[in-house]
Amino acid sequence: MGPLLVLWLAVFLSGTWAVDRGNFKTCDQSAFCKRQRALKPGQSPYRALLETLELTNTKLTLQLINDNNKVRLLLELYRLQGNMTRVKINELKPLKPRFEVPDVLINDPPTEPLSLLSQDENGVVLSLGADSQWLIVSAKPFRLDIMEGREVLLSLNSRGLLAFEHLRIRKDTISYKIKNNVYSAWENIKWVFSSQVDPEGAEKKEETDAANELAEGETAKEDGMWEETFKSHTDNKPNGPSSISLDFSLPGVEHVYGIPEHADSLKLKTTDGGDPYRLFNLDVFQYELFNPMALYGAIPVMLSHSAQRTMGIFWLNAAETWVDISSNTAGKTVFGQMLDYVQGSSETPQTDVRWISESGIIDVFIMLGPTPTDVFSQYASLTGTQAFPPLSALAYHQCRWNYNDQEDVAAVDKGFDEHDIPYDFIWLDIEHTDGKRYFTWDPHKFPQPKDMLQGLMDKRRKMVTIVDPHIKVDSSYKIHNEIRSKGFYVKNKDGGDYEGWCWPGNSGYPDFTNPEMRAWWASMFAYDQYEPFSLSAACSEAPHLTHTALHQGSMENMYTWNDMNEPSVFNGPEVTMHKDALHGNWENRDLHNLYGLYVQMATAEGLIERSGGVERPFVLTRAFFAGSQRYGAVWTGDNTAEWEHLKISIPMCLSLGLVGVSFCGADVGGFFKSPSTELLVRWYQTGAYQPFFRAHAHLDTPRREPWLFGPENTALIREAVRQRYALLPYWYQLFYHAHHSGQPVMRPLWVEYPQDTATFSMDDQFLLGRDLLVHPVTEEGGRGVTAYLPGKGEVWFDVHTFQKHNGAQNLYIPVTISSIPVFQRGGSIIPRKARVRRSSSCMEHDPYTLFVALSPKRFAQGELYIDDGHTFNFDKQKQFIHRRLSFANKALSSRNLAPGSQFITPSWIEKIVILGASKPSKATLKTPDGKENLLEFEFDASMSVLTLRKPGVNAGVDWTVVLQ
Repeated sequence: MGPLLVLWLAVFLSGTWAVDRGNFKTCDQSAFCKRQRALKPGQSPYRALLETLELTNTKLTLQLINDNNKVRLLLELYRLQGNMTRVKINELKPLKPRFEVPDVLINDPPTEPLSLLSQDENGVVLSLGADSQWLIVSAKPFRLDIMEGREVLLSLNSRGLLAFEHLRIRKDTISYKIKNNVYSAWENIKWVFSSQVDPEGAEKKEETDAANELAEGETAKEDGMWEETFKSHTDNKPNGPSSISLDFSLPGVEHVYGIPEHADSLKLKTTDGGDPYRLFNLDVFQYELFNPMALYGAIPVMLSHSAQRTMGIFWLNAAETWVDISSNTAGKTVFGQMLDYVQGSSETPQTDVRWISESGIIDVFIMLGPTPTDVFSQYASLTGTQAFPPLSALAYHQCRWNYNDQEDVAAVDKGFDEHDIPYDFIWLDIEHTDGKRYFTWDPHKFPQPKDMLQGLMDKRRKMVTIVDPHIKVDSSYKIHNEIRSKGFYVKNKDGGDYEGWCWPGNSGYPDFTNPEMRAWWASMFAYDQYEPFSLSAACSEAPHLTHTALHQGSMENMYTWNDMNEPSVFNGPEVTMHKDALHGNWENRDLHNLYGLYVQMATAEGLIERSGGVERPFVLTRAFFAGSQRYGAVWTGDNTAEWEHLKISIPMCLSLGLVGVSFCGADVGGFFKSPSTELLVRWYQTGAYQPFFRAHAHLDTPRREPWLFGPENTALIREAVRQRYALLPYWYQLFYHAHHSGQPVMRPLWVEYPQDTATFSMDDQFLLGRDLLVHPVTEEGGRGVTAYLPGKGEVWFDVHTFQKHNGAQNLYIPVTISSIPVFQRGGSIIPRKARVRRSSSCMEHDPYTLFVALSPKRFAQGELYIDDGHTFNFDKQKQFIHRRLSFANKALSSRNLAPGSQFITPSWIEKIVILGASKPSKATLKTPDGKENLLEFEFDASMSVLTLRKPGVNAGVDWTVVLQ
């Protein structure tokens, strides 16, 4: 490891933990963002050439012309199935192809015919089908409006901010001058003839000349169009300026959400007077909060919501992107808004959004809802749904950088048993490898990895090891040699292998955009490929080992963590890859935000392949893009042991859930620094009710296994973890639905109460599915929280005390250090497992307890979903149980929701708890065979809680309990 890298790492790992904002660009330091943002709203130079309009069964095409430079663009409009509209804009005749994002859409979206309703010299009106929806194309200036009846739902280019930097040849190159002289001579010859036979010939030559003159003028007056420097790094741009921009106006909208990843509030803020939100995957060291800076992942999807409608905008572009947001109501005080109402102000609220990307084309999907559920389904139809994880992945994960050796792993594992705390996965960070060579084990610290894995398997537990996408440049390292020999590394601008610094020192970066590279990477997860240590170590330290003995480093209970996959390059610009690095024919600037998705994609495929396609994978990624939900889980990166970081984990995961990524969590306890015992306990209590539940800590922090903080705190953490395990049947059911429908697991209250304006900005509490409301305690020294219980006429039950509360109120809840405020919605039925064991797999065949919360507003309903918990048999062979649980007219019943499915479970119904009940005279269990059995019951009159004991009926059959 070179001295410069050692020095860099010393700074990186020093005790001064704070982001150096100077390492990352602002909009003013990003040439294309500064250039585009300098354009102000006004008259658009773009005009639609209506005479070029063509309408087919699948799309409308129309040319646009920039009247300033005469460059023509091609507009394509598609009406998609499911109430969506697609808009594509590209150069009509680019000098070379512009990048279009592959592998994100799950298929070519099916279209429906557009019909032309009217056309004149001012524009055209098209029908979008149902519900009186129209698309209006205005010619001069070019503008698109989507309307429903008399209402404008959304407008494109209404502020005139469409800007499309066309590809051009640089003026100050010899090749340009030669080409230009030949081209000019040829154009002059053509013009002489064409102007005599084609009156438009002269106009076309003028357009070309004007575009060339503009390009030359731009080169002279603008910095950063062909080259820009940030700190010590120079970015060469052989294709010149290529950025794009488009504005969207949303009348009637004050609340927009999404475009993760940012450590910010759920409701996106306006960016007037500050930087836009940035989408550019970066390794940001101990990120700041409430900042539009880019973080590890980028999903260019924004949702708008009002009491009348929910819509979505999906900007399919993988280049660096900035998003500006403005609003005509921003900055108004509550008093000012009330004054507008009293005075009858006619100003309609409106949010304006502008997307700016460095390269590629404009390819945008407008999801017209109208409900939140509709938007989730629409987006899922484009990019797919959340991968259905193994049930064990929804349990608790124990991690730190790093568990030292096999003995340390065994001691931690034993500690959980001794303190009666369940866990399913123990994780190993980079130090488990042989010299940071991934797919290997350190021969001294982990000499018998298979024995270690077998010891975990004997307890029905699992392990996750880290595999990062930077590969140590080492001629004795098999992985490096194969990647180099196959030509699979990313290339630098000169055609050599791109190299940079990361944890191993000098590293190469595999080109995961290459499907052959991804297939090879996947093959490395085979059980006979993952080595107990590198071949160099084997030869020097264990020469007696046979080749067969070397290949014993993996088992079926070992899963994978992809970190640093933005990609992180310690000595690169903004700690990432140079934009002029080459992935085949494309620059990194074109596809940067796809890299992390491809790494996770290849890794997940490898875990599937190693089992012959039988087992579901579990892969955690730090970097992500649209579509990453198909491959596993994400986490919020390198957070800090501070109360504000605990709080921000809620809106960060809520934002991800809104754009398809349900499997989200934050490092419990904070990665950097050391939490107080109170903060650690509160973080466990919060994490137990977030989808991905993992504790993690930095190398330099003190150990923080749950039993190291005294018996009282150990008991509190134990209780939080046990609450998670008891609820695993409900979590699993929610993920089953997320996989099938795209509905988020963890969701803001407005998703279920879309007309309740009080919920629109809430991000300190959330729903799990429809039926559990969680308001964690995230204030230091908190003695109470105020939870908003939504729904007029609803009732909510405290899941711990069974106290009933009315909806549509702010409820103050006194809390102690043991409190986790959670409420079950009246009218719901939630399954739990009361027998918490050492791991979720140990609970596989245990019985269920059903919690039935009654409501005066509706019958109670719920579901029970069961499968084997780890294979694809639920999908491929329809091996699962899916039951509808209903309580109506004093009868609780279980009915089959999937008659075509086949699965047998030994689990049974152990207990039924009915909240808000009245005392019956008797309770009778009826089964399809005609048998009737009286059930024992207890009734707590003070809380109106009825408990039915030992129904004893199998969880997979029809049954009814009748109360009389």
